[in-house]
Amino acid sequence: MLPRSIRSNDISHAIGMALSLDDYRWLIGPEAAKWLARAAADTRSLPARLSRLRGSIGAERARLVLEQVELRARARAKFSQADRMFFTRVGLEQASDEWIAAYKARRFPSRQPVADLCCGLGGDLMALARRGPAIGAERDETTALLAAENVRAAGVEICRVERGWWTGGDAGLLATRGESGTTIVVAEATQCPLAELAAWHIDPDRRPQGRRTTRVDRHEPDLPAIERLRSINPHAAIKLAPACQPPDAWRPEAELEWISRDRQCRQLVAWFGRLAEHPGLRRATVLESRQPEASSRRSVVGDAALEPPVADRLGRYVFDPDPAVVAAGLVGVVAARHALSAIAARAAYLTGDHPATDAALACFEVTDALPFDLKRLKSVLRARGIGRLEIKKRGVSEDPESLRRRLALRGDLAAVLVLARVGRSVTAIVARRIGPEAGP
Repeated sequence: MLPRSIRSNDISHAIGMALSLDDYRWLIGPEAAKWLARAAADTRSLPARLSRLRGSIGAERARLVLEQVELRARARAKFSQADRMFFTRVGLEQASDEWIAAYKARRFPSRQPVADLCCGLGGDLMALARRGPAIGAERDETTALLAAENVRAAGVEICRVERGWWTGGDAGLLATRGESGTTIVVAEATQCPLAELAAWHIDPDRRPQGRRTTRVDRHEPDLPAIERLRSINPHAAIKLAPACQPPDAWRPEAELEWISRDRQCRQLVAWFGRLAEHPGLRRATVLESRQPEASSRRSVVGDAALEPPVADRLGRYVFDPDPAVVAAGLVGVVAARHALSAIAARAAYLTGDHPATDAALACFEVTDALPFDLKRLKSVLRARGIGRLEIKKRGVSEDPESLRRRLALRGDLAAVLVLARVGRSVTAIVARRIGPEAGP
């Protein structure tokens, strides 16, 4: 792990130098490799590291090396080969992690040419390139340079970087004719020759003005540009933020899929054409990064119009649907499968008298349920010897960390506290987790 003394903002403020494309070319070369290794192993303070590196490689490259070490440490949560890859701060934030990318790539035809438009640092492109010939489009040359190195780190030996889209007969077009390898083109994604390809993926910029937006009409490429691309080739996957509201015009033909990994909803994908397995329906998919290639997964497909019945009492068990299920509006579909009811109208938490084993649900056995009152809750937890408390909430403004401090927990046992709004009041449910994540 990176020492807490190293922070990217500290590095950026310590050396406010502009970096050139040549600096990044140096970064991916053999000379920089030894400095990256030394910096990663150095546990001294940031000033000491900077001083050592400045004297050997100059201020700009010292900053570049230290920032790359910090980004690689952060990237390990997304990529198993992070220590061999290269990143920029914004590029890492926007990149699909390898488990989600591998899952998505399975929908694309193998050994047929595909494209990843606005490919960034290559999170999705790496997975697509393993299936066959692939083209990445990235208008920033530095990002394209790093993406090519990342594709090679993923085991794709041939990866070319070219400037500008080719015309008929140019050698670059061979990448779409079944030739092995990947081509990254430094050009506008909207000019890609999509008619030559079997399918395409796009990750439009959700921060074109520097501020994040969930509106597709404010992305870049914008909605009209994306629709023009779909008119050229209808077999598309459009990556969006989970909170995005897809255009109403997409709903009849698109399959909208919310994807979570490790209980966090990471992205929404709108699938079109041959890539849409259930046009007009929604899908919630649960992935676990502990499994190689995201092999452990659970998908729920259905209509968001189905709502769960409301329970007339709290059952023996309470269930927390995966965030992807909640985002997709498929709580009613999961509830129907297991004969569960909502604990209250429009509440995401479900309840029933029997446990359920389903990756789309976290299951808890209720030990106590009471109106939320700090004094009463503290008394219940102390009587049960609860010293470790996982706090879950929906529709409740309480801050979990602040509440945990105010509860002044004492004891050796663990429990889960579920805070749920029932009508105008909040109910506190003390429970124990059932399933593979349950503690001793």
